[in-house]
Amino acid sequence: MRWLVTGAGGMLGRDLLDLLADDPQIGVTALGHADLDITDPLAVTKAVAGHDVVVNCAAWTAVDDAEAHEAEAFAVNAIGPANLARAAARDGARLLQVSTDYVFAGDADLPYAEDAPIAPASAYGRTKAAGEWAVRSELPQRHWILRTAWLYGEGGPNFVRTMARLERSHETVSVVDDQRGQPTWSRDLARRIIDVVQGGAPFGTYHATSSGSATWYDLARMVFAAVGADADRVRPTSSAEFVRPAPRPAWSVLGHDRWAQAGLTPLRDWREAVAEAMATTGITKD
Repeated sequence: MRWLVTGAGGMLGRDLLDLLADDPQIGVTALGHADLDITDPLAVTKAVAGHDVVVNCAAWTAVDDAEAHEAEAFAVNAIGPANLARAAARDGARLLQVSTDYVFAGDADLPYAEDAPIAPASAYGRTKAAGEWAVRSELPQRHWILRTAWLYGEGGPNFVRTMARLERSHETVSVVDDQRGQPTWSRDLARRIIDVVQGGAPFGTYHATSSGSATWYDLARMVFAAVGADADRVRPTSSAEFVRPAPRPAWSVLGHDRWAQAGLTPLRDWREAVAEAMATTGITKD
């Protein structure tokens, strides 16, 4: 089986490549942004040719910048996936598209089901929702869409790394306690991507987030405790104290019912994953 991984230089892409390297039965083409511009349809057609599976980890993830540069974000998050899906359709390949909780309004009080109506409240969310639509339209029978959220990992900037750094430089840290979601380790997501593809999971949309839920304040306290610091040095505050260009969802808890159809359990509890990530990787070191 030949895999093409786009966005291979990012946090998720690096973890996926690391895990795929353990399987001699898989041939992998890894392309970062410098290697492939997914907004270029001709370049995408050439890149996809000869591959059985395409995993699109490439994305415009600068949520705030997307508010002022929505057209540019749309090119990467919507036109890029459309190009990949169209090329996969032409070549008989399957496509796995990584999406986000931001496609939802973020104002619920129960976990969002996989088929819940989308209502993005930000430019980033709108562009990722458009990417989902493009994949479904161009490759209706051979795609998976995996929505994730609150991603952290060793291979890039993220909240866990930031909190570990602030613990070393600040006596106290104020963190919002009115946004709830599911911290998800990029390595756990990478493992699930492999499970989906190799296990022949039914095509469709899944929520690939950790089980359980937390606020950013909860997560920050766990990071402090994990490095041996006093968790009470983390102080709760509200989103009103951290006004950002893009609105943040107050509720980013996603439901996991569709995993049963694939014969898979949901990802493990977020606490277990954070503990392992901090104990076994260099995520806390800058």
